[in-house]
Amino acid sequence: MSRDVARAAAQWLALLESGAATERDHAALQRWRDSHPQHEQTWQKAQTLRQRFNGLPQALAMASLDRPQPGRRAVLKRALGVAALVPTAWLISRQLPLETWRADLHTATGERKHLSLADGANLQLNTATAVDMDLAQRQITLVDGELALDVPGPSAITVNTRYGQLRVGQAQVCVRQLAAGCRVSVLKGAVQVRDLNGQLATLQGGQQAPLQATGLGAWVPFDVLQLGWRDGVLTAQNQALGDFLRELERYRPGVLRWDPSLEALRVTGSFRLEDTDRILNLLASTLGLEVHARTRYWVTLTPGRRLS
Repeated sequence: MSRDVARAAAQWLALLESGAATERDHAALQRWRDSHPQHEQTWQKAQTLRQRFNGLPQALAMASLDRPQPGRRAVLKRALGVAALVPTAWLISRQLPLETWRADLHTATGERKHLSLADGANLQLNTATAVDMDLAQRQITLVDGELALDVPGPSAITVNTRYGQLRVGQAQVCVRQLAAGCRVSVLKGAVQVRDLNGQLATLQGGQQAPLQATGLGAWVPFDVLQLGWRDGVLTAQNQALGDFLRELERYRPGVLRWDPSLEALRVTGSFRLEDTDRILNLLASTLGLEVHARTRYWVTLTPGRRLS
């Protein structure tokens, strides 16, 4: 069973268990099951495995699958190949909300994508990002997450957000969806911003501003280190460890926790995002921390002996 088929089955499972599936979703699931014998086989195995863990909380089922005990080994062996479906469904339900999965293009936690558009334009999606695209109308809608858009030609592309629109032509921009607004960073050129009240403003290259329900806030020079994700790098310059870890956990599925006493420690360095476990180990070795992994999806950092 391929990882893609297992992941698709887990996504369908998470959708159905959410209670938000529509008739259209049920019809689409049936088409997916009918499209290939492996799809149907995987779906049936996923249903069987779900029933076996039905009495367990989803997080506990995930931990049980990660660390099988001898008494469960025979059952799990028979479920080999689909054992990841239950934890995957749990993770997807936490890390990949339904509106994100239903979008035209999306990335999972820790995943990044690059797409070449017409007229030489380029779109990059950061971790846990979703966009809807209408290329005929030259419009992109940011559903969630963070995107970077480079439009080298004069034919502009409109970026729709929950808090307004951006018109991007002969410019480079990054837009990140936050809890109460968007953060708009213009790398090059000029970007026209229209807020929800219809007010227009322009951000120039090197400027960053919040776009909120109340309109576009005051601009500040943006920190180019924030945009290292485009090259797969997370960079810190004398940054508080707590802030660094909050940024890092965007790229890790599951739960990352740390002792509050670690918040004020300082971090400097550039870290490759393709291996976040290695980042945690590097932090542990350089800052004297201890990494406790209950499962690969539940990790806690605590002070080491020299910090205690």
